[in-house]
Amino acid sequence: MARTTPPRFVIRTLVVTLATVAFVLSAVLLVVALQVRDRVRAGVIDKLETGQRLLAALEDKRGEELSAQVAMLAENSTLKAALDTYQSELHTTSTAGRQDLVTTIARELDKLADRIQPDVLEIRDQSGAVLGVSGRRAGEWPADSRVTAGRGSDAAFMTTPEGVFRVAAGPVMLQGTEIGTLRLANALDDRYANELSKLSLASTLIVSDDRIVAATLPPEALVAVTPAVIRAMGGLEVVSLGASEYAVKRLLRHGAGQVFVLDSIDASARPVVRGALRTMGGIALGAFALAALASLWLARTIARPIDKLSASLATMTRGREFDHPLTAGGDSLEVDTLTTAFNTMMHSVKAAEAETLSAYLGTIRALALALDARDPYTAGHSERVSAVSLAIGRCLSLDEAQLEVLRLGALLHDIGKIGISDQVLMKPGPLTDEEYEIIKQHPGVGARILRSVPFLEPHIPIVELHHERPDGKGYPHGLHGAEIPLVASIVHVADAFDAMTSARAYRPARATSEGLRELWRCAGAQFDAEVVQALAKALPDIDLSASADVRFKPAPMPMSLRALRA
Repeated sequence: MARTTPPRFVIRTLVVTLATVAFVLSAVLLVVALQVRDRVRAGVIDKLETGQRLLAALEDKRGEELSAQVAMLAENSTLKAALDTYQSELHTTSTAGRQDLVTTIARELDKLADRIQPDVLEIRDQSGAVLGVSGRRAGEWPADSRVTAGRGSDAAFMTTPEGVFRVAAGPVMLQGTEIGTLRLANALDDRYANELSKLSLASTLIVSDDRIVAATLPPEALVAVTPAVIRAMGGLEVVSLGASEYAVKRLLRHGAGQVFVLDSIDASARPVVRGALRTMGGIALGAFALAALASLWLARTIARPIDKLSASLATMTRGREFDHPLTAGGDSLEVDTLTTAFNTMMHSVKAAEAETLSAYLGTIRALALALDARDPYTAGHSERVSAVSLAIGRCLSLDEAQLEVLRLGALLHDIGKIGISDQVLMKPGPLTDEEYEIIKQHPGVGARILRSVPFLEPHIPIVELHHERPDGKGYPHGLHGAEIPLVASIVHVADAFDAMTSARAYRPARATSEGLRELWRCAGAQFDAEVVQALAKALPDIDLSASADVRFKPAPMPMSLRALRA
């Protein structure tokens, strides 16, 4: 458009100029509004896509955690015993007797449910018959459900008339044989939808079979969610719901169940567009050239922080550098708000990961305490072995990562004894050759248990190899010298030292100095000499008050290292 200076004080020219300015400004406002909306749309989609990836990763971890929890619950010894009794007496007892056995299984299931407070906890026998259902929403769980839930880190979804459930299943094993199936289910309900909305700062929609199960959308948008819209949402980036546009990403899909996160483009664009209109209205009182320059400046002011934010998000996603928050540029209040919201969401995700790690550590400690609780003479054994192992590791200058592996691995070193019968494990006298062979199986059993839980993998060498000897006469693999990981050798020495200096039913505790002399006597053959030396150096700083001697009648025959079964 040619720039002309209208004659001053000429009303007619002034009217024409004002009309021209109004037309140009209207066009500019329309262009700016469209550009702003497009950029906001792209920013919202990018934000939602990034958030979707983060939430999907978190949901995968939740599925893995659910499956890991099933695997741990399936190792409950009393539940195994009740299920084994039911299987063995199923065809030899009366109907009333079978009902008593089922009642016993249901009672054990209720005890587990009281501890973990799940939505649904179910147990089935080998034929698939339901023996018991417990949990907060057990009444909504159909007894004839046939969903095939994944094993290991997989999880499945199941639809009932009342809602959608995330389901994980695991086998109940006894001596290598599957005797039943345990299933754990969490409901994808309004509580779950609200939790996702808080994490993503967006709306959540949970559907199944084109039916809305739970949602946090505004009512005016929710009424527009028809079965046809639900079927189309999986392939769209933007969907119109009533008078508003929403960016949409599918977070989860399994069978008929789907979870979507949606963010209103109109709600994000409205304050930006409103600010542009106010600014351009003021500029309309000035000259046409000033209005044009101001329009260009406004467009650049809006575009720069959005482009900067998009570039920062892309860099963060490519490099997976989620530890450092995005920095607000201060150029745009709306974009700064979006940046703050994203940083808040990232903080929430990291906090959830920290809570998950805390739950993992609590689970490890609970496993160690549960194992020690089987025998009153070994109470506190795992904790003491962990403390002694840490002292040795520090003396050997292990780094913090190795010390953490050593600490938790020592707590779990005897977890395989869960699979050893009480008759053998708590025998008050010396073991027979056959019983000793049974005891020697516990490192392999422990390693198999840990392999089913991915986050425990770093501790497998300690659990599997803490009975290996430098002279190759250890078990289960007969490794020699340097073939044995240092952390396993440390736990071997700490385990033997605590066993010798703690009281047992068949003999009193040895003095600390006597235990150390025994370790030195066998150093180089049964024990790593460098580790024994480190123990001797660290011993004055170790608090052994937890292993104070308890008086018992001496065993009828001398105690040997082979009888150290703790």
